[in-house]
Amino acid sequence: MAIKNRHIERLFKAHYHEMCRLAIMLLHDEEEARDIVHDIFARLLDGEIRFDLEKARSFLMTCVHNKCLNAMRSRSMREQALSLYPLDDESQALTLQEQHIKALQDGIERLTPPIGRDIVLMHYRDGLTFKQIAAHYNVSETTIYKHLRNAMNQLRLTLKQLG
Repeated sequence: MAIKNRHIERLFKAHYHEMCRLAIMLLHDEEEARDIVHDIFARLLDGEIRFDLEKARSFLMTCVHNKCLNAMRSRSMREQALSLYPLDDESQALTLQEQHIKALQDGIERLTPPIGRDIVLMHYRDGLTFKQIAAHYNVSETTIYKHLRNAMNQLRLTLKQLG
């Protein structure tokens, strides 16, 4: 397991920035691009994705490309659905947005294990890097990625239930 993690860590260091650049170029959204790249590495760590190390760069770039296409397709479907149900006025839009924010805040508070909540807050609210968070907890960055991925999956489910 440690050998696998070292390989993935090397791949991360070697290809992360290039993968992010591609995702940003395709999505025009830096945060969503970084989420996609982090998700790819989290899936590698979880063993959900298997690949040939000799072709790692092209494989990783293809993963980024495909996940970005899926994100764009999902974005397009969301926009089409929203256009079918126009809101009567701006106050309804604000109320809906407030409900989503409240649901997200509640979801963050209910994250388990609690370290997931702490990592989400430290990274997204406080702007700490994964390296800084790992140093704070005296664990590897890999551990931080896994906790963050689990936390983000929980939050996605919470928001999906909201509709």
